[in-house]
Amino acid sequence: MNVLILGSGGREHTLSWKIAQSDKVDKIYIAPGNAGTAVLGENVNLDAGNFESVAEFALGNDVDMIVVGPEAPLVGGIHDFFLENEKYRHIPVVGPVKRGAMLEGSKHFAKRFMMQNGIPTAAYKSFSKENFESACEFMRTMKKPYVLKADGLAAGKGVLIINDYDEAVQELDRMFSGKFGEAGKIVVVEEFLKGIELSVFIITDGEDYKILPEAKDYKRVGEKDTGLNTGGMGAVSPVPFADETFLKRVEIRIIKPTISGLKREGIKYKGFIYFGLMNVDGDPYVVEYNVRMGDPEAEVVIPRIKSDLMELLLGVAEGNLKKRKMDISGETVVTVMLVSGGYPGEYEKGKEIFNMDKTSGSIIFQAGTRTEDGRVISSGGRVLAISSFGSDLKDALKKSYANAEIIDFEGKYFRKDIGFDL
Repeated sequence: MNVLILGSGGREHTLSWKIAQSDKVDKIYIAPGNAGTAVLGENVNLDAGNFESVAEFALGNDVDMIVVGPEAPLVGGIHDFFLENEKYRHIPVVGPVKRGAMLEGSKHFAKRFMMQNGIPTAAYKSFSKENFESACEFMRTMKKPYVLKADGLAAGKGVLIINDYDEAVQELDRMFSGKFGEAGKIVVVEEFLKGIELSVFIITDGEDYKILPEAKDYKRVGEKDTGLNTGGMGAVSPVPFADETFLKRVEIRIIKPTISGLKREGIKYKGFIYFGLMNVDGDPYVVEYNVRMGDPEAEVVIPRIKSDLMELLLGVAEGNLKKRKMDISGETVVTVMLVSGGYPGEYEKGKEIFNMDKTSGSIIFQAGTRTEDGRVISSGGRVLAISSFGSDLKDALKKSYANAEIIDFEGKYFRKDIGFDL
C-alpha cells in the first residue's frame, strides 16, 4: 500500500513513524512533512487546502489511503471532496466528513450537540455581535472566571479565561470586532469548570470504536502552568488519576452518546475523535472535541499502540474496525517539547539543531524543522518532541530530560516540570 499523510508537525512525524513499521505499507508520502518525515518517506510540496491537487497527486501516485493530520482540511471538507468526485471516490480518507468535523470547527455546534445528546459539559450560551448586551448580562449571572470561546478555528488561541468582569466585556467586544477574524463572529460564553484536564481518544469507523490510550498535556509555556497558552509543551500517558472507574464513566457518559448522536444526525464519522475532558471530583465533563489526534498527545499515545496501526486505519476505511486487533503497552510514555525562544510570541526560525545523533533512549519526533544543505534547521515555534518509554513516570521523564539537555539550538527552551502535578 501507498499512504499519503497530510500535515507537517510532530503528530504527522509520529503517524509516519508508526505507519512505516507496518508490513502492509510500501511507500509513505507526507505533504508537506518536515525534516523527520523525510527519513521515513517522501515529502511532497502540496497544499492540503487545495483538495484537487491532493486528489490528483493521490491518483497519479497510486495512493491507497489518505490520513489527514490537522483539522483545517477536515473542517474544509476534504473527505467530502473525495466522496463527491467519482474519479477519486475509491481512495479512502481517514478523517470525518465536513459535518462531523463541525465538532471541532464550531464550538456552538459542539455545545448544541452535547446538550442534545445528554453529554456532560459546562453550561453555556452563544452570542453574536448583535447580542452584545445580552452576552454582558449573561456574564453578570455567572461566577468568575469567565470563559469566552471563539466559535470557529483560531489556531488554538480562541479560548480566553478572564477573572475580571470589565476585562471580560472588553475582550468580548474585541472578539466581535475581529480579534480572531471570522472565527469570532459567534462567541460561546460558558461556565468555568474547576478540575484537572486530560484527553481521551478513540478511532471509529462510524459504527464501532476502539479506545486509545489517554493522555494529559501541558498547554502553558511556563512552569507550574504559568504564562501564555501554547500548542502544548509536553504530555504523559497513561494518566495516573484516570483509573478504570473514571474511564468507564467516560465511555458510558461521553463516548457512547457521541457515537450514537453522530449516527442519529446521519453523520458517517470515520477517523479519530479527541475528547478534551475535565475531571471534576471524579466525574468527566467535555471541554472540547477535536476531530483528529492531538499534538503533542499523539507523541505519547501512538507509541503505546503495540499492534499495527495500519490494521486500525484499514478497519476504519473498510468499515470493519470491530474485527481489528489492538494491543496497548503498559509502560509510561512522556514527551517534552523543545521550542524556539520567545514562543508562543515572536520567535526566530532558521536555527541549526545540533546533537540529535548523540541522544539515546528516546524517540525524537520532529515538528517545526526543515533540511538545508544537509543540516536540520528550525522552522517553527515547537521544534522537537522528545518521547521516552519508562517503567513509570519518573523513569520516562529522566530519559526525555537527559536528551533535552543534549540537543541544542539557539534559543532552545523547554519546561522542566512536565508531570509535576501527577
